[in-house]
Amino acid sequence: MIKKKLPIGIQTFSEMITEGYYYVDKTPYAHRLITEGKHYFLSRPRRFGKSLFLDTLKDLFEGREELFRGLDIHDKWDFTKSNPVIHISFGGGVLESRAQLDRRIRDLLRINQQRLTLECQDIEDVAGCFGELIRNAHDSFGSRVVVLVDEYDKPILDNITDSSTAIAMRTGLRNLYSVIKDMDAHIRFSFITGVSKFSKVSLFSGINNLSDISVDASYSAICGYTQKEVDTVFAPELELLALVSIEKEQIRHWYNGYNWLGETVYNPFDLLLLFQKRDFRSFWFETGTPEFLIKVLTTRKQFVPALEHIVAIENLLSRFDVNDISTEALLFQTGYLTIDHVEWTGAKQIFHLRYPNHEVRMGLTEQLLFALNPESSSPSNHIYRLHQLLSANDLEGLKGLFQSFYATIPHHWYDNNPIAQYEGYYASIFYSYFAALGLDVRLEDVTNHGRIDMTVKFNHNIYLFEFKVVELFPEGRAILQLKNRNYAEKYRAEGLPIHLIGVEFSKKERNVVGFEVETLPRT
Repeated sequence: MIKKKLPIGIQTFSEMITEGYYYVDKTPYAHRLITEGKHYFLSRPRRFGKSLFLDTLKDLFEGREELFRGLDIHDKWDFTKSNPVIHISFGGGVLESRAQLDRRIRDLLRINQQRLTLECQDIEDVAGCFGELIRNAHDSFGSRVVVLVDEYDKPILDNITDSSTAIAMRTGLRNLYSVIKDMDAHIRFSFITGVSKFSKVSLFSGINNLSDISVDASYSAICGYTQKEVDTVFAPELELLALVSIEKEQIRHWYNGYNWLGETVYNPFDLLLLFQKRDFRSFWFETGTPEFLIKVLTTRKQFVPALEHIVAIENLLSRFDVNDISTEALLFQTGYLTIDHVEWTGAKQIFHLRYPNHEVRMGLTEQLLFALNPESSSPSNHIYRLHQLLSANDLEGLKGLFQSFYATIPHHWYDNNPIAQYEGYYASIFYSYFAALGLDVRLEDVTNHGRIDMTVKFNHNIYLFEFKVVELFPEGRAILQLKNRNYAEKYRAEGLPIHLIGVEFSKKERNVVGFEVETLPRT
């Protein structure tokens, strides 16, 4: 295998092919889409290769045969025929008003007119110009038009915390997208992509035949890299990583795991930067977690440990609109949760969600940890100290660490912030420290005697935690539950030291008031 250039930030198909970049062949998906349907919608998280796929479709429909030599679709496609392509992308810049949106749309339509050497009678009329452009392209080229829309929802998402502006953006975009339905006779193929899945009623009213392939086993890997693709296309890079002791299992743990009912995939952005930097970092997460996401989770008093085991019905995952965004839909569509498995009840599909991988789990819990106590500057120091104490198996020091952390939270913050009032607040912080450190943490760990609140495996030790609030349970109940239910039995066969840790919080004292430890002898 020949080492090639890494296509970091490259979204242009022709550049990738002609300039010697690695390319993962996604043309089998393009061929299937075109032969089986006409109007499609796909939502995927940011930096997942949506723009590259659309650009591939553009070059394919324009008949650029030389770019597809050696690819799967080459011998299945008639390159003697071509179609005019209208390509619209809202990926660049931030629009802050309806007037700015309309100005951007007119500019995008002007760019397409110039490329197709066509003109609109009235460029100020957004819907009229778009429809005229489609009709004229069909008449001028003698073949029906292909419409490709990238980042269709970005003007709304950029203003999602300002509902009035977001609604104005939605109205402006609906004015544009409604043209697709009216121009159906002139359109051969349309493909719309974005991060979120706004309801058809709010944005695509009338496009009744728009096929949503976002959650479809056949298209789960349409964007992103499968393990097979990584092993074959990027074999030279894997060999170089092996030389610095980075193995495939580590890479899977960090970056693989996104799933939409089919084969799991890697986020391309993560993998390409790993090949470049040859070190594990939260590349995707560090490009920007939306403040809106953290605000929603804290305002809704989300119990952080529960994010490990969210269950949702299918329509809840697709319920996304300006003033109606379910927590499950928000986390799923933005890529912070993915599908673990689906359960069929006989009438409904139940989706069990999970973190996609180590990077997302560690990054999101760290962000939430800071949000749970925004006035403290100490979480980073406490995370580092937690690692030191666990490495030394200093459990008495662990008690002091958490007591000192809760003690640093200003009293006025408890009084003025509803986050600190909900029952799971203390346990959320406790869990978030361990998860933010990237440890092997298991929540609601099932045994044949019940569920362990939290299990941590680290440094050849096993720690079993039970959490109680003393205002709700008598003191000492946490450690008693661990012992009476014999939770340690599940792990005795591993032959490692097992530590039972009962943690008791007081809402009155606003701190850890009980921290009992019992270390069991090895068997």
